[in-house]
Amino acid sequence: MRLLHTADWHLGHHLHGHDRSYEQGCFLDWLTDLILERSIDGLLIAGDIFDTANPAAASWQLFYRFLARLRERVPHLNVIAIGGNHDSPSKLDAPHELLKAFELHLIGAISRDTRGALELERLIVPLKDRAGAIQAWCAAVPYLRSADLRLEDGPADGRNSDVGSPDANSAESHPEEDRLIAGVRAIYRQVIAAIEARRSPEQPIVALGHAYLSRGELSLLSERKVLGGNQHALPLDIFQGADYVALGHLHLAQALTPGSGTPLVHYSGSPIPLSLAESHYNHQVLELEVGPTGVALTQRHPVPRVVPMLRLPPEPLPLAEVEAHLQAQPWTPCPPEQRPFLEVRVKLEKPEPRLRERILAALADQPVRLARITTHYAGQGEAMADRLARQQLDELTPEQVFALCHQRVYATPPAAELQSAFAELLNEYQESSS
Repeated sequence: MRLLHTADWHLGHHLHGHDRSYEQGCFLDWLTDLILERSIDGLLIAGDIFDTANPAAASWQLFYRFLARLRERVPHLNVIAIGGNHDSPSKLDAPHELLKAFELHLIGAISRDTRGALELERLIVPLKDRAGAIQAWCAAVPYLRSADLRLEDGPADGRNSDVGSPDANSAESHPEEDRLIAGVRAIYRQVIAAIEARRSPEQPIVALGHAYLSRGELSLLSERKVLGGNQHALPLDIFQGADYVALGHLHLAQALTPGSGTPLVHYSGSPIPLSLAESHYNHQVLELEVGPTGVALTQRHPVPRVVPMLRLPPEPLPLAEVEAHLQAQPWTPCPPEQRPFLEVRVKLEKPEPRLRERILAALADQPVRLARITTHYAGQGEAMADRLARQQLDELTPEQVFALCHQRVYATPPAAELQSAFAELLNEYQESSS
């Protein structure tokens, strides 16, 4: 049985105001062809299907057309998609029952019954081969928000609704662990324990997740640490009992080296670069083989780049030289949706009020899309706050803006406790807005 692991599609994403639907449509067409070519039996999408909690109708149409095409051309295909921190849980869950009837499992959030017990059936998905025989099981746990977790010591009546077995009580087995991390651990343990109770020994477990794990390498300007305000990185052993962990959230594809008793853990990465800083990443989907010895990563499929990302000139130059460099480029005519994204790099002695106007004039009528102008100042001895102040706002994270404002007002960076409090507020806002 063959599976594909992908994540972080961010349908509807715009790069500095430029639409990306052409690239996303090309990726979904390529993915459909790959599934047919490689005789794939299951598609795993580990969160952040959409770029925002309120995607445009065109993004929904793109996604649903893709699912319909898969159902028509590969009717036996298992499709399991979980929500990420960018997705709206309620919007993803709305068509769950309809899609489930077609073996399309779209899981936006966990749910609980009136007693507060985790509803496990939505999170446990059998992976079936072409003959309908179960070959593996999937623990399809979506991105977990703080409100999804049970952080109290236990319900008032003494029941522990998040414990599938005595061993699953995180507080007992990890007494010093942060309560948010313990809450995530309890959910995964309960789901995996429920799978253990119904699977046969030769059927491996694949765990889906959308999270930031310790030792994971963040990419620039594209993701934030999630879960309880930027301070939490989940340990790898949270997925103990799984044979393979298919993760989303980090756009940089990477494998996290398992320790003793921990499963194979992989971030597939995003299929297209979601910022100019990601242009050099290895964008891919991962092919897995389910066999008698478990789950193995057998192949990495690079995603074709249909729209280039350029940084010109290669090193920052004075504005007059940059203008000449751009005008001398041998631009290749192409349709508007295929035009390269361009970052222009300029060295300045002082602020230039007409900078953008002059760059646009140098690019007039050329088949290229100006995404960003990056300025580098020649002065020496300036403080970090001064350098940050010269960056464009979209180059800074909210945490950097907060630190910059604090530095400006108080002449010192914010204390660790204040940074943590800001991160908690930011996380609450971002969760409430999704």
